[in-house]
Amino acid sequence: MKVLMVCLGNICRSPLAQGILEHKVRQAGLDWQVDSAGTGAWHVGQRPDRRSCEVAHKYGIDITTQAARKIDRADLQAFDIVYCMDASNYNDVIALCRNQDEEKKVKLIMNEADPKKNISVPDPYFGGPDGFESVYLMLDRACEAVIANRR
Repeated sequence: MKVLMVCLGNICRSPLAQGILEHKVRQAGLDWQVDSAGTGAWHVGQRPDRRSCEVAHKYGIDITTQAARKIDRADLQAFDIVYCMDASNYNDVIALCRNQDEEKKVKLIMNEADPKKNISVPDPYFGGPDGFESVYLMLDRACEAVIANRR
């Protein structure tokens, strides 16, 4: 299974989602590949936001080696599932799709934990540490469901 996590800049939410799912995949002994990307290119090459790194570290996950990148059309062929953090990211990724097979791969991540509710993972970038903690907890629950739903 190849999973791609997508947010706006690939420095806050999607790196956390990548790190959390990678951690859970290792714990479950699964042979999955997990990556992340952003729909925008503002932060390409940068490490995740310091606050994302801190909250991940608090839970025993190291995301400091990740580097931001922008999603491209090749990702839609390379990955089995593309999880978006919110409706805006979802719409941007759908716009890249060339066919229905690619569109079927694109999903809102919180629908794994709360099916059909279309809950967005809020962007914590302009907030304080509490926002990053809340995002971590949301993504942890969603990633747990990703694994449970694929077994």
